[in-house]
Amino acid sequence: MAYDANIIQRAAARLEEDRRRRADQLAQRRKAAYAREPRLAELDKQLMRTMPEVIRLALRRGVSPVEDMQRLRSDSLALQEEYGNLLEGIGMARDALENKPACALCGDSGWRGTEMCSCLKELCAQEQFQELSKLLLLGEQSFDSFQMDFYGQNIWPGQSTSPRANMELVYEVCLNYAEKFGRFPLKNLFLSGPPGLGKTFLSACIARSVSQQGRSVVYDTAVSVFAQFENRKFQRDLEGVQSARDDARRYLSCDLLILDDLGSELTTPFVQSALYELVNSRLSTRRHTVISSNLTMEAAAKRYSPAIVSRLEGEYHVLHFFGEDIRLLKKQQMI
Repeated sequence: MAYDANIIQRAAARLEEDRRRRADQLAQRRKAAYAREPRLAELDKQLMRTMPEVIRLALRRGVSPVEDMQRLRSDSLALQEEYGNLLEGIGMARDALENKPACALCGDSGWRGTEMCSCLKELCAQEQFQELSKLLLLGEQSFDSFQMDFYGQNIWPGQSTSPRANMELVYEVCLNYAEKFGRFPLKNLFLSGPPGLGKTFLSACIARSVSQQGRSVVYDTAVSVFAQFENRKFQRDLEGVQSARDDARRYLSCDLLILDDLGSELTTPFVQSALYELVNSRLSTRRHTVISSNLTMEAAAKRYSPAIVSRLEGEYHVLHFFGEDIRLLKKQQMI
């Protein structure tokens, strides 16, 4: 899993903000408790200084602190018992003033050794979902909300089946690809067809489902992706170069890349090189990619280099979209 560094940074900031908020709340509870029962403050001080004092005294005498620590434990238990009784006496739980982490697994650090803790993973998933939502309207787009009624049931010209039957097959492939991500036999999809037939909608459905599984997902248009690769190479401003490098790294390292509208870009030699790097790098590292395009694979073969087309034809499963423009059908229903 390779979340974008910016996503991890925002998630870690939220974790720290939550930790500070709970620390402030604890301080306020402690202040209120001390005001109602001053003895609690005295007990807190005693409990905090007892252990260091015993160890210091024991070490100064040059003997083991075992006996002093046993006495300390007995004294400490008595102080804790009094402390708990006083809290109950003012209507508070015995552990109301304990500084307990929200996550017992990592102590609210977000990490368990070198592994990201589940609490930070959850925040990363939330941040990623918010980022994807800005681009894909994920609040509205899901497999459950997909409407099959817009696809006709008559055989489509030039095809052997109807748009409805074809879309039912496409839908099932996309659904299984998303829900069984990493386990489904198909690793890469090429969604091909004219505009307005649901390619971006189903891409968003896949992004939503895979993101909710805690996987890193990046969605972007081909024009934007290639612009960032170009900035990485030609940008002179240091901050701009770093930003472009970070974006290129996201495209290359995320668990799932959704490259939308391939073919809308101006196909220059540089774009050919960038697309080869993107496709080849992700294949060599076994990372999954979904490409949507108005191009057929045959049209792509005329537009891109043989090295690119060979990888697309050999490693991507093509899903064909055909039928009436859904956007126009929806617009007509509103009239």
